[in-house]
Amino acid sequence: MALMPHRPVVNVVIQARVSSTRLPGKVLRELGGRSVLGWVVRAARAADGVDAVVVATSEASDDDAVADDALRHGAEVVRGPLDDVLARFLLACERHPADAVVRLTADCPLHDPALIGSVVALWRAQPHLDYVSTTLVRTLPRGFDAELVRTPVLAEQGREPEGPHREHVTYGVKNRPDRYACEGIVVAPAADDLRVTLDTAEDWAVLEQVVAELGDAPPRWQDVVALLRARPDLVALNAHVEQKKVAP
Repeated sequence: MALMPHRPVVNVVIQARVSSTRLPGKVLRELGGRSVLGWVVRAARAADGVDAVVVATSEASDDDAVADDALRHGAEVVRGPLDDVLARFLLACERHPADAVVRLTADCPLHDPALIGSVVALWRAQPHLDYVSTTLVRTLPRGFDAELVRTPVLAEQGREPEGPHREHVTYGVKNRPDRYACEGIVVAPAADDLRVTLDTAEDWAVLEQVVAELGDAPPRWQDVVALLRARPDLVALNAHVEQKKVAP
């Protein structure tokens, strides 16, 4: 995994599976003419500074469809343990070497390529940073989460066999600012009260209407926020949905 002789390589790794508990199969739902996963892959491929896009799914047979869909939308695919997401990321780094990877989840179809590119650009300007994200201090709507982590740091996390980082990948990095150099992207005015990720049927109703209003192209996050601020009826649809808590 030791690279960086010249220009650092940055890959996007998208974690995806069909066996979500609250809304099974959500990443393969059709939204505006393509799958939810297809939206995420397209945004990642359009982001400046990204060298490759890899979908990390599981070896379970029901994720065959995820692998096929990812390939259809132009991503590379790796498959690993269903219940060890970090192991899948490390496999992605082994098969597609990179100096840093951007972690995206497949249930956030409205990813803004410019925002992903900003995370990459910040790290390319300061490659000593171990972690860069849009969530270190959350000011963007949930659904625009992008986290970059240096590959050697991921490998270090992989040597810890148990803990929440095995599922949430970056947990042991962003929660250790005493050990790792972390930087965040924030926006003003804050819009972290809004939600455009996909966990429930209510989230789906919001996403369908946002896409109906803004169209099929990857949206600017500013346009999503402007639409939701102008449509409190949409915001109300999923305002009560709580994000799953990370068990320490």
